[in-house]
Amino acid sequence: MLTRDEVRAVRRVPRSRILAGLLLAALAAVSGCAGSSGAPALTPPPPASHRTATARASSGPPPSRPSAAASQSCADRVLTRMTLAQRVGQLFIVGLAGSVLDQATAQAIRTYHFGSASFIATDTAGVAGVDAVTRAVQSLSSAQVTGSVRFFVAANQEGGEVQGLQGPGFSTMPSAVAQGLLPPAQLRGLAQTWGEQLRAAGVNLNFAPVMDVVPAADTSQNAPIGQLMREFGHTPAVVASHGVAFIRGMTQAGEATTAKHFPGLGRVQGNTDFTADVVDTVTTPDDPYLQTFQRAIDANVPLVMVALATYTRIDPRHLAVFSPVVMRTMLRDRMHFGGVIVSDDLGAAQAVANVPPGSRAVQFIGAGGDLVTSKYVGPAEAMARAVLARAAASPGFRDQVDAAAAHVLAAKQRFGLLPC
Repeated sequence: MLTRDEVRAVRRVPRSRILAGLLLAALAAVSGCAGSSGAPALTPPPPASHRTATARASSGPPPSRPSAAASQSCADRVLTRMTLAQRVGQLFIVGLAGSVLDQATAQAIRTYHFGSASFIATDTAGVAGVDAVTRAVQSLSSAQVTGSVRFFVAANQEGGEVQGLQGPGFSTMPSAVAQGLLPPAQLRGLAQTWGEQLRAAGVNLNFAPVMDVVPAADTSQNAPIGQLMREFGHTPAVVASHGVAFIRGMTQAGEATTAKHFPGLGRVQGNTDFTADVVDTVTTPDDPYLQTFQRAIDANVPLVMVALATYTRIDPRHLAVFSPVVMRTMLRDRMHFGGVIVSDDLGAAQAVANVPPGSRAVQFIGAGGDLVTSKYVGPAEAMARAVLARAAASPGFRDQVDAAAAHVLAAKQRFGLLPC
């Protein structure tokens, strides 16, 4: 979910020049200082007293993990008392245009019972500014709107060119390429700090880390990942170790994470945000590059994001985001993922522009998906209407809605967002 301006900006700078600076930043991070050379360093985190003062009472301390039985019991109780419209609303995460909660978005949340929101562009207001927005979002949770379930409020906080939240209180994060040069233990500690900053701002879901593997020879041709330096490395082992370190550090801070973009965008050329018919002709159902996602699942990552590309050796008839083979057979049955399957952007991405918005959500949920990401509210409204109508007319599809809502509520329970 990158803007064209963000992509163009990084493409104007030679990769070698950017990577040289990031290498220096990574070395500075390992040594703990930038030295006298003027090399860029990680911005130090705010003092503990500042984090404590800015952390909201509603966020609370990092949650302890409940037993599986207790978590499911709570999610079941909440689900049982929800209306169908509220259950459908939990299946959507809608964008905050302009990094604010405007009147139109607030009204859409009330009308369609949307249960999650996300920052969709780079914001430089800092922790205090972001916190004001997340407070406004959370104020909409009520018995009437969300069944008293609080919101996931998300951001794309990967690092480098994809650090959505910046400004006072947020560290300047190096790119994943630079993060991949750090020892995993070092990265885990940094990720915990970055996660604490997100929590202090009221952001409880990070659309990171990227678990895609880009072969070293393909970085300049790989538009979605390699050209933007979003990969931790060029082998499954390096990406897995550093992605898991990132997940564990964020989890320690009480932050939910998202392993993306399953089954991987490291061996495609086009960026699905801006290009239709992006195809991977290499990845197989038992591909070694899938090990990164399996390691993330084994590390208890709560969300996995599915890509908008077609994988001809897995399911040539469907985009991954509409594929039961990708989501049910691979993620659920073979890889034993029990968390939330979230889509890449179904609201504005060029990859789905030829599919009516309502059909996008119905196909995604029908194929086994749980949480629909829509960058803009207008398409989300159309999708919610379509899902609600289909669920009201089809008992089988309603069962799929209930199952998806149960997955979302279980994840929210893990991060302290349910009322029980």
